[in-house]
Amino acid sequence: MNWILNYQLFLFDFDGLLVDTERVHYQAYIEMCAWYGFKLPWTFARFTEAAHIHATALRDQIYVELPELHAKEPNWQVLYEKKKQHFLDLIENQPVPLMPGVEKLLLALKESKIPSVVVTHSAENLIKNIRKHHPLLDSIHDWVTRENYREPKPHPECYQFAIAKFSKENDTIIGFEDSPRGMDALLQTRAKPVLISPPDSPYLKKYLARKQLDYFPSFEAIPEFYR
Repeated sequence: MNWILNYQLFLFDFDGLLVDTERVHYQAYIEMCAWYGFKLPWTFARFTEAAHIHATALRDQIYVELPELHAKEPNWQVLYEKKKQHFLDLIENQPVPLMPGVEKLLLALKESKIPSVVVTHSAENLIKNIRKHHPLLDSIHDWVTRENYREPKPHPECYQFAIAKFSKENDTIIGFEDSPRGMDALLQTRAKPVLISPPDSPYLKKYLARKQLDYFPSFEAIPEFYR
């Protein structure tokens, strides 16, 4: 994995990129709605479509889908806290696996002593519960969580914060994302943007057409000669 030596800083999103948490979040939303007496009639694909659009899309579209839920509890923060508790319960009982190729990449970065930073909208307490099942995640140099910035992705604030804090002026930086919101944020920085996403992702053609980023279906697909 010699290609990693071309960069002095690695930036990573977390959910769905390093760890396979998307389905756990999906299940947590289903259980949250069920706790209030409603069934969320969404497939996983429908959930990810909403989750990847913008920061408030899940809230807005769940309320449209379930107007009775909105009437019962119009304060989304209350619902979100309930969802978060379901998520914590789920990951406590079933450790979330790393995504394909992540273990090999993190081991290579650790051995080469190349700094890496996670930039995520997840809260620190959620991160800690996942990290305790994967000691290798502790090899990541630092973590930028939602507590560290104000504007969510696609605003670039979180990545700008990480770059300013953890890089030098002449460092070559590479960043990895798996969602449109994250990629839009990354594209507004000086980091080399790389999209890691399944080939059937509904938004893939849009980004490949722009030719402003590199794309691989997984970390395992990145070739040794990559630059």
